[in-house]
Amino acid sequence: MTVENLRGNPEDPVYKQLAQRLDTIPNGFPATESGVELRMLAKLFTPEYAAMALQLKLVPESLEKIARRTGNDPQELEATLSGMVERGLIREKRGKEGTAYGLMPFVVGIYELQLEHIDEEFARLFEDYYKEAFHKLLAMKPSVQRVIPVEQNVPSDIEVMPYELASRLLGEAQSWGVMDCICRKQKELIGEGCDHPLDVCMIFSKRPGAFDEGEIIRALTKEEALGVLRRAEEAGLVHTVGNTQQGVFYVCNCCTCSCAILRGVAEFGIMGAVAPSEFQVSVDEDMCTGCELCLDRCQFGALSVVDGLCQIDERRCFGCGLCIMACADEALSLVPRPADQVTPPPQSMPDWMVERAEVREMDLGQLEDVIGKLIRKKVG
Repeated sequence: MTVENLRGNPEDPVYKQLAQRLDTIPNGFPATESGVELRMLAKLFTPEYAAMALQLKLVPESLEKIARRTGNDPQELEATLSGMVERGLIREKRGKEGTAYGLMPFVVGIYELQLEHIDEEFARLFEDYYKEAFHKLLAMKPSVQRVIPVEQNVPSDIEVMPYELASRLLGEAQSWGVMDCICRKQKELIGEGCDHPLDVCMIFSKRPGAFDEGEIIRALTKEEALGVLRRAEEAGLVHTVGNTQQGVFYVCNCCTCSCAILRGVAEFGIMGAVAPSEFQVSVDEDMCTGCELCLDRCQFGALSVVDGLCQIDERRCFGCGLCIMACADEALSLVPRPADQVTPPPQSMPDWMVERAEVREMDLGQLEDVIGKLIRKKVG
């Protein structure tokens, strides 16, 4: 099935209502003058699905609770919600108390789950939307994602926060999986693909066997997951994760040629599009031979060679550590970023959402119907 099978009429008011609802999530889903976001939603959601999404909250609720609150028949409701989950339109959370369903942001959320359904038309719609409106969200704090360094390049004598270590993030999980990169797939479909590997987007869960039955996500062992990280590093890809200290559940391996987040830096000069790691690269001038092998490893254009020595543009260095792998002279190293340049990520997703809502000057009290207890915890 492709997105073509679910095409609705973008003139239907339900799509404008849904777009406005998605924009009430702090992640943001801004409107455009062209209405391209409505055409995207009309390809993803049937009118029935769009109307159902309008009745959901960001905090997942049980089928029974949704049925009581909305007055829907439980049997019909379950069929609708299951279809929406299959289409990657809403969140499904499984736990000891059963299955719960909730609204998702467009990014990170709905868009990333369209791997199985994306076609050229939708890819072009997203590209138009990205250039007209979405890239503007990348300038808002806190950033959606942050860089974590190549772990083997972090000096062993430096204390590193747990949220900066990929091995720590993976080590706390019970299930691991890998999927194709939606960003590279999207660019490929519009004829602007790159040569970086596709199957390197990682996801993990504290629930054992979480990806055993997945079609889009291929289940991995922990050792295989670490192998994907190494493969991504060798390909020159930047590790990025959700910009919180707790609850991180994915590692994207990104490039500035395709990644919707890193393109904000490369194409629009938005330095805050992604949060840097707590490290930056340093050059030992006595060791540097000016070979220039490191230059192509930097996704952000932070390196140059002047008068035979490597120079670092600290403003453009995000502390990924990829360049170090190319330096045979061992002239490059990661060092802690100055304390006044370090902003620890928000503790949790509720913290992130509140900070983002405040930056967007959203009224937290009016978010109650969408965000529910996430906001109550912060303002209660």
